[in-house]
Amino acid sequence: MKLAVITDTTAVLSDDIKQKENLHILDIPIMIGEISYLEGKDLSLDDFYKKMAMSPILPKTSQPSLAKLDEILSQLSSEGYTHVIGLFLSSGISGFWQNIQFLADDYPELTIAFPDSKITSAPLGSMVRNTLNWAEAGVDFDDILAKLQQQIDGTSAFIMVDDLNHLVKGGRLSNGSALIGNLLSIKPILYFNDEGVIEVFEKVRTEKKAIKRLVDVLSEVTVNGDYEVFIIHSRAEEKAQQFYQTLADRGQAENLKIVTFDGVIATHLGEGAVAFGFTPIV
Repeated sequence: MKLAVITDTTAVLSDDIKQKENLHILDIPIMIGEISYLEGKDLSLDDFYKKMAMSPILPKTSQPSLAKLDEILSQLSSEGYTHVIGLFLSSGISGFWQNIQFLADDYPELTIAFPDSKITSAPLGSMVRNTLNWAEAGVDFDDILAKLQQQIDGTSAFIMVDDLNHLVKGGRLSNGSALIGNLLSIKPILYFNDEGVIEVFEKVRTEKKAIKRLVDVLSEVTVNGDYEVFIIHSRAEEKAQQFYQTLADRGQAENLKIVTFDGVIATHLGEGAVAFGFTPIV
């Protein structure tokens, strides 16, 4: 088996993983005003926040390029790859996953799987890394897919945002309209549900209470089993550190990392969001 993995730029990956020759990463364009940018190519994360702050309208994102994915599959076929796994941001926040299913039938010489990650960011990066490592260790394709499904089924994220406008206007919050008009008095905690859709989990009165509640929720959802846990933020280092310290004080700092959201996800969460993502160690 010669296996390649394809993902998108929302996956948080270490530099050594990004360098692997059997990994391909699809860009997701960010529209700020009338201009389209690709983060890491003609837009740094710092520039993204500066431009977002200066823009009178909220940024938007579009899907990764279907044509580019098709091109990569064609290239992999010509390079003698036999198996491909595509892991992209959740179908609950992007139509891309639904739109690519037909491509699996266009390359009969390749065994292609596009499991729905139902997540994004660091947990998605963990799935990509694990898949590459399993393949290197000689795990067969069906077993890789089974392990991956086990990881997907045990993965979620809980999010606290400063401002719901980004999510509601971007259409990424399924039951967000009920909260509009009540934003001043609540700090909603959001989460990825079983379908990979972002929903309101609970409404909390203050940010301090919300962070405490997030820590309690994390303890509840990870009590049975070993998990990688990521504190993920969009320019909210102080909140992230506070979150980390609270967990460390409870003895929960093992397998815990602080990472940042990329510009694509920050487009929808806005500046000042902090989240925790958790994914089982399979």
